[in-house]
Amino acid sequence: MAREYTLHHHKETTSGIDYRKELNESQHAAVTSPPGQALVIAGAGSGKTRTLTYRVAWLLDNGIAPDNILLLTFTNKAAREMLERVQNLVPVETNRLWGGTFHSIGNRLLRRHCERLGYRQGFSIMDREDQKDLMETVVGAAAIDVGSYRFPKAEVLCDILSLANNVCCEIPEIIDTRYPYFENVLEPIQRVIGMYQEKKVETNSMDFDDLLGLVVKLLRENEDLREQYQRLFQFVLVDEYQDTNQLQCEMVDLLCGENGNLMVVGDDAQSIYSWRGADVQNILGFEQRYPRSKVYKIETNYRSVPEILDLANAAIAQNRAQIRKELQPSRTGKGMLPALVAVDNPSAQAAFVAQRMLELQDEGIEFNEMAVIYRAHFHSLEVQMELTQRGIPFQITSGLRFFEQAHVKDVAAFMKFAVNRKDEVSFMRLVKLIPGIGSTSATKLWMDWLRSEASADGPMTSKFTATLLPLKVPKKAQSTWEQFCYTLDELIDTKGLPVPPSSMITSIVEGVYADYMKSKFKNYDQRAQDLDQLSSYSSRFTDSAEFLSQLALLSGVDTDENPNTAPQDREAVTLTTGHQAKGLEWKAVFAIWLADGMFPNRRVLDEGNPEAVEEERRLFYVTVTRAKDELYMLYPLIYHQARDGDILQRPSRFITDLDKDLMEEWNVRSF
Repeated sequence: MAREYTLHHHKETTSGIDYRKELNESQHAAVTSPPGQALVIAGAGSGKTRTLTYRVAWLLDNGIAPDNILLLTFTNKAAREMLERVQNLVPVETNRLWGGTFHSIGNRLLRRHCERLGYRQGFSIMDREDQKDLMETVVGAAAIDVGSYRFPKAEVLCDILSLANNVCCEIPEIIDTRYPYFENVLEPIQRVIGMYQEKKVETNSMDFDDLLGLVVKLLRENEDLREQYQRLFQFVLVDEYQDTNQLQCEMVDLLCGENGNLMVVGDDAQSIYSWRGADVQNILGFEQRYPRSKVYKIETNYRSVPEILDLANAAIAQNRAQIRKELQPSRTGKGMLPALVAVDNPSAQAAFVAQRMLELQDEGIEFNEMAVIYRAHFHSLEVQMELTQRGIPFQITSGLRFFEQAHVKDVAAFMKFAVNRKDEVSFMRLVKLIPGIGSTSATKLWMDWLRSEASADGPMTSKFTATLLPLKVPKKAQSTWEQFCYTLDELIDTKGLPVPPSSMITSIVEGVYADYMKSKFKNYDQRAQDLDQLSSYSSRFTDSAEFLSQLALLSGVDTDENPNTAPQDREAVTLTTGHQAKGLEWKAVFAIWLADGMFPNRRVLDEGNPEAVEEERRLFYVTVTRAKDELYMLYPLIYHQARDGDILQRPSRFITDLDKDLMEEWNVRSF
């Protein structure tokens, strides 16, 4: 069913916008493109939002009713900003426009038609916490013995299901590729997830993924509704198309139809979220799915100096799977060549970053115009220490400060208790990690422990298995409790004194905590890397009490973090992962740990998957294109690991692949 629309562009538009004047040539071509299907490739810093906003204004200016336009975004903030901008451009009530996130549009459609899917009007939408509670109820009803083996916690089960939904895979495939350590409990996992799906319909509740999955099911199975919405949505626009997953891609295709007017905007070179289901093939394969589509490339970059863009273009050119483009600078004049800085070790790397930041501040660059970008959260450990010691304020967009994360605090609780047997807070934290021990049991155990240890012979140095193990714990906790006691014994030597901190961390992780992390956290690999790094960092301390004091001092620093404050609103440098940095920009960027095995990630290299390496390179591209004026690329030559000792590191292949003329090597070896 072909749908033809003629856009009559009068010289005098309703809004009075002079589109030629407001847009550059490539933006103008995309904004004023004729009806049909269009793929707009908007490079980093090229004014993507401006292009989409003006496209909506152009449609309204040319007689398309707001009710007939659907604008899909990834965040409420993006939708709000775009609609506000359109409102300022065109004298039309934008609240009549169908604008919002995939999930919010899904919710609107399901509110109208949920009965067709066996739901009743007024269904509830569960947030993450509600979903976890319902999953816990189902696990309880399934009578699974969660104590005899590490069955995944409700949050991890929710994550397995979510990933399966979003990438349109079956549960066994997700377990096989992402959670192989749960293969022995695949059958009960599938049983629980099946019960959970039934329970949702029974309680008239949907979770967040249903707002996509059920809309796709609704449109697939009901031709009358599919045609109704394809008629209603005369023009469909999609933001950040490179981040869509299989479900979102199908939802767009169903709402638009093969002859609909569809404009998708994105940049395949910035597709970096496959770990949460995004599929770069959606944007790369757009022309195959829509053979009559036109491609518009917007390549003028308004952010960076030409030298940074030369390096970024050369880096991404190495990728085979891509839509070729070349960022062109709108900024003229000579800028600083990106600096390649090899340093002796991670401490020297942190010292260089801090010192250079102070120098840049003296040169007039504010702290909130500087950022440190890294591949994984644990890479920021030494930098956090150094900035704290030098009094340089910082904020972290990649999550909590390193030492405030749950897994770091859990391991620290073991260590603190081994050093100080009167530490009630640490005792309560670590025993509550055991399945079957809640607050009441933990309090009773603490009282029993105080009595047993106080009556033990001599100073408080007896083996934990002698005093802790005999205490009465709930039956389901018994086997894990034994493991805990033996692990605690490994944290003290034959004289009852604490062993060095790196040995402690190894014993805790290998003894009990690795299993706990697998069942409790969805990002087990990442957290295991954090603890490896903590262990390596701790190897410079021989005294565990001193190491714990350092952790406490760092955790206690006033972060002045206001979640409502935008990163650039505070006088503080930003610490962020490359993933979290997307969409942001700073005058000076320090890209750290650019060594093979760190960035790109070791796991990716070990797997030998070329597509995964290409995604890592896209992440490198995102990282370097955040810098406006100055880019510093650092890597430590030597990395000390608690287990393997000193490891010699090679610079990242993303750097060695590049022509040396694109960067300047700074010699600061003895920094």
